[in-house]
Amino acid sequence: MQRYTVAVLGCGKRGRLHAELFKQNERFELVALCDIDEERLKTASELVGGVRTYTDAATMLGEQRPDVFCFCTLPALRMPLVRLGVENGVKLIAMEKPLATSLAEAKAMVDLCQQAGVKMVVSHQQKYGQHWRKAKEIIDSGALGRVHTIYGTTTGWMLQMATHITDYILYFNDYAKAEWVLGQAHGREKLSDNHPSPDHLGGFIQFSNGVRGVLEAGSLAPDVPEVEYFWHKARVSAYGTEGFAEAVIGLGWRACTRASGGAISGPGGWSASDQVPYIQDIAEWLDDPAKVHPCNGERAYQGLEIIMAMVRSAVEHRKVDLPLEPGEPEIEMLNRVLPG
Repeated sequence: MQRYTVAVLGCGKRGRLHAELFKQNERFELVALCDIDEERLKTASELVGGVRTYTDAATMLGEQRPDVFCFCTLPALRMPLVRLGVENGVKLIAMEKPLATSLAEAKAMVDLCQQAGVKMVVSHQQKYGQHWRKAKEIIDSGALGRVHTIYGTTTGWMLQMATHITDYILYFNDYAKAEWVLGQAHGREKLSDNHPSPDHLGGFIQFSNGVRGVLEAGSLAPDVPEVEYFWHKARVSAYGTEGFAEAVIGLGWRACTRASGGAISGPGGWSASDQVPYIQDIAEWLDDPAKVHPCNGERAYQGLEIIMAMVRSAVEHRKVDLPLEPGEPEIEMLNRVLPG
């Protein structure tokens, strides 16, 4: 059994979770941690039983040359870290969402990794949850008849939560290609957030298989009153000719089909345990190129492209066809046009 070496950059909450789960998985050897905050670095190192620590990512990668470079940083730091990983010969780069803050940067990152033969994984791991899988199982069974609409909503803003929700819309629709989007944006308060976004983004997605997607993310999104925790007020629902099925991040799954004879539901909710199979699938993909990770970078790009096309639609007041050519950074476009 081959083991893969891992170096983790960023020792905040998410970084510590990644480090801990890599450490617990027998397929990986956690060799180093890095953070500019030495107190946070010490806490993370103690959590995993002590590994080599660094305050500079380039030094860590140059000395350790790991198989896997995992970074859990704010989204302003993406391309330089991807380039560092590629230059130091890593086999796989794992990162937090969003993939990038602009489509141009995301495209450059994906292209660089493809050219170098480096695999890329993005943390859209919530779809490993039992409630997401149960809703997907119902959809795939044909119990909904012909699926015609998939609606995703979250009270979290665009670069905080919409990349998750768009990925799960795509998951329910077997990652069918989007043909065009129509979008609208509102509010500029969150443009200064560390995940810069309009306060609200909403729009329509037309998929190549005839399914219509609807996305709402941010301050005007409908509440999910059954859920108390703000970040868990998110759901994705698939509607068909014979019923519906949905998953709610903080609640579970619900469905109603002709065969069910009424409403049915079950448990589920975001848990750190969802990260366990996400980590295991990294090893499986490194073992076998045919076992592509469900959270691979190309899928993350597919979702980000939809979101950024909605931004462009909102700015330019038109339907935007896909694929989308990268251009002016989308956050700059919003900064230029959204009213104060």
